[in-house]
Amino acid sequence: MSAEIDDEVLQKSFRSAMGNVAAAVSVVTTFADGEPLGSTVSAFASLSMDPPMLLVSLDNRSSLLARLHIESIVGVNVLAAHQDQIALRFARTGPDKFADIPWRPENGAPGLVDRHAWVAMAVTQLIEAGDHTLVLGRVEAADTYANAPLTYWQRAFGTHKSF
Repeated sequence: MSAEIDDEVLQKSFRSAMGNVAAAVSVVTTFADGEPLGSTVSAFASLSMDPPMLLVSLDNRSSLLARLHIESIVGVNVLAAHQDQIALRFARTGPDKFADIPWRPENGAPGLVDRHAWVAMAVTQLIEAGDHTLVLGRVEAADTYANAPLTYWQRAFGTHKSF
């Protein structure tokens, strides 16, 4: 078996394994030339508590990533369970993602209304990692809301259920 076939098999197995891990869904936002930009992501995590830092992973082909630089302000809108259509809209390419979506400027980034949680960060590092770039940032603001989170598991949206 060639290395190329092994890589394809490994990628398929890895995608399947990661599909079995439930992840919170967020829309990462910023302003570029005064216009709001956003992209759906499920790969983000707290990085440090002292100082507070966050890590977001963006596809290298992302138009949002192309507009980021050190000290850019980025908003991480952790979506609420009822916001699956927003997640789908921001997962696609194209203009006018914010059309008919309630949002407001918040801490220097576009904040979506009625979300589950919010973190605003200032970009401190951009690290290439395979077909993605890790965006590390210093947390500037954070808040939580009463809505249940939107999760993604086995290629379907859902939410967390408390026992």
